[in-house]
Amino acid sequence: MPDFVVIGGGIAGVAAAASLAPHGSVTILEMEATLAYHTTGRSAAMFLINYGGEASRPLARASQSFLEQPPEGSADSSLLTERGALWVADQHQMEDLQRIAGEGHDSGAESVLIGPGEVLHLVPMMDSDHVAGGLWEPSARDIDVAALHQAFVRLARRNGAEIRTSSPVTDLNQVGGGWRVSTPGGDVDCRAVVNASGAWGDQVAVMAGLQPIGLQPMRRTAFMVPGDDAYSRWPLVVDVDQGWYFRPDGAQLLCSLAEENPSRPEDPRPRIEDVALAIERINTATRLDIRTVNSQWTGLRTFAPDRDLVIGEDPTAPGFFWLVGQGGTGIMTSPAYGALVASQVLGAGLPSELATAGVDPRTTLPDRFR
Repeated sequence: MPDFVVIGGGIAGVAAAASLAPHGSVTILEMEATLAYHTTGRSAAMFLINYGGEASRPLARASQSFLEQPPEGSADSSLLTERGALWVADQHQMEDLQRIAGEGHDSGAESVLIGPGEVLHLVPMMDSDHVAGGLWEPSARDIDVAALHQAFVRLARRNGAEIRTSSPVTDLNQVGGGWRVSTPGGDVDCRAVVNASGAWGDQVAVMAGLQPIGLQPMRRTAFMVPGDDAYSRWPLVVDVDQGWYFRPDGAQLLCSLAEENPSRPEDPRPRIEDVALAIERINTATRLDIRTVNSQWTGLRTFAPDRDLVIGEDPTAPGFFWLVGQGGTGIMTSPAYGALVASQVLGAGLPSELATAGVDPRTTLPDRFR
C-alpha cells in the first residue's frame, strides 16, 4: 500500500510526486496511456516573473533556482534558454502598459519601459505605425517543458515512485483514516491523495464526495508558421492586452491568439477561426505577412474562480489535497508548488526557499472556496 496517491501525471502531479517520494511510497495514477498528454504536453512555457496572480509570482521566484540548476542527474541539458519578453502597446494601450510595468516592479521583475525605437531594434518586423511603446523583461527565458517534466519523473522514480498509466480514477472513498482510490485495474489504499488532475480536478473531488471548487478550463490555441534565421534572437512578443503573441521556435515562429474560451474537460481541437483571427491581429501589428500555417494544436488552461492556484488540504476531507488551478503559470511554478504541497501533506514547515521568496501558503488554500 503506498503512502500517497497522486492523481494526474502532468507537470503538477509529477512535481508533487518528486517532492513526496523521498518521504514515503508514492503511486501516480494517470488516466491516459502516456504522461503529460493534455496541457503539459501542449505548453510553450516561459519563465516570466511579471505574469500571473498574487500567489503564483512568489512561487515563480521560488522555482528559479531549481530551473537554473536542476538536481544532479535529473536533466541532461539546461532547462532554461535565454529569450527575453517584450510587451508591446499601440497609442491606445499605453495606460495598460504602465499598469503591467507597475505589476512587474511590485513582483521584482527586472523590466523597463522602452520607446518605439527600442522596440523596433529588438523586433525589426514590428509595424512602426502600431508601436507606441514597450515593456522589456530581459530575464524572461524559454522553459524546456518536456525536460522539466522528465526531471520530476526521474526524481520521483529515483525514490521508488510507481507510475500507472491508463489508470483513470473511478471512485474515491475515505477508509480507516485514509483513502481508497478505485481504478479499472483495482483499488489503491493510501494515507493521502493529491488531486493534480488539471481540468478534471472538480470531477475527481465530486467522486470523493466533496464540493467542487468551480474550476473552469479555458481553450488556448497555438500554431507554427514559417520563420527565418534572422528571427531566432527575437524575444517573446506579447500584445499588452494579450490579444496575441509570437516567439521564435527553431526555424519557425510559434503564434497564438492568447484566447481564453471556456470549455468542458476534454481533448480539444483547434478551430480555424481562432487561428485566422490570430494571424489577422499579428499581421496588423507587424510586417510578417503570415500566410501559411505549418501545424496547430489546442490545450486547456484551468483556472479557479479567483484565477489563482489552489494548493492545500480540503477543510472538509482530511487527507485530500488540492493541486489545481495553475492556469498559465503551472510550468514555471512547478518546482515550488511541488515542494509546497508535499510540505502540507507531510505536515512539515514551509521550506526555507519558499519562505525566502515570499510564498504565503494561506493565499492558495482551498478554504477560500468553502
